[in-house]
Amino acid sequence: MATMAAELPVEPRTEVIRRAAARVGTSILVLAALWGLWEGYRWLWIQEGWTWPFIVNDTTMPHLHDIFAALWAKASPGGVGPRLITVLVKGALFTAKEAAAGFAIGALGGFALGVLLAHFRLLQRGLLPWIVASQTVPILVVAPMVVVWANPKLPDSLKDWGAVALIAAFLTFFPVTVNTIRGLQSADRRALELMRSYAAGDWRILWKLRFPAALPYIFAALKISATASVVGALIGELPSSIPNGLGAQIINFSQYYTTQPRGLWATNVIAAALGISFFLIVLIAEKLVVRRAPENLV
Repeated sequence: MATMAAELPVEPRTEVIRRAAARVGTSILVLAALWGLWEGYRWLWIQEGWTWPFIVNDTTMPHLHDIFAALWAKASPGGVGPRLITVLVKGALFTAKEAAAGFAIGALGGFALGVLLAHFRLLQRGLLPWIVASQTVPILVVAPMVVVWANPKLPDSLKDWGAVALIAAFLTFFPVTVNTIRGLQSADRRALELMRSYAAGDWRILWKLRFPAALPYIFAALKISATASVVGALIGELPSSIPNGLGAQIINFSQYYTTQPRGLWATNVIAAALGISFFLIVLIAEKLVVRRAPENLV
């Protein structure tokens, strides 16, 4: 296996650079197109006076350059104190801690549950409908309950933000569970029969055959769960009254939205950037791990 892996052709560095440059260029073109679409929509609706589906003005749809300029302005209305981007980045780092903890808990719990259900079909038929039903409950209803239940049982170092991490984990575990089940059951039946003919145990079959086959499914779920964990952390901060995260900034700027809409829009930009960062981290991990999976080395 190692010999075969060593004999795989190495992609030239110039080709890697060319492909990376093409991706960056494509991303810039897409962003430019979205920018033009936003500004064009705004100009046309204001020019024609159209009011459907909503009235377009500086409050409902400000200029994108004004939104990004607001990031470098002072956070307080009086023009004193730190810049808005400094406040939002600090809040994003705090929210990222909650989301990362929730993502880790949800991913590990979802994977373990998926392995269990994949090996016991009767248990899968009994529990999977309830797992699906748990995701139909609005997270805004679940979040206050989790905060009330979990906070008294958490140590002082985990007060409030630990409960938020559990809410993020709640949104994370479901995609991982479902895709783990699907991935573990996608292993080649001929390879499965071959390993059983050699008296391989369930544990060896899991790690040598089922798990490598499930990797693409698991990473597809992790990419979904990565952004969902950020959403869960933001929603979980609302009933927790945590002043350090992006959730508190969203509440703060929403109170001044009619007079200073750019602050809330700028907060949304940073929140979106945080979700994209989580997604890219999982994407990079997928490129590193799946490329080295046994089925890709032969």
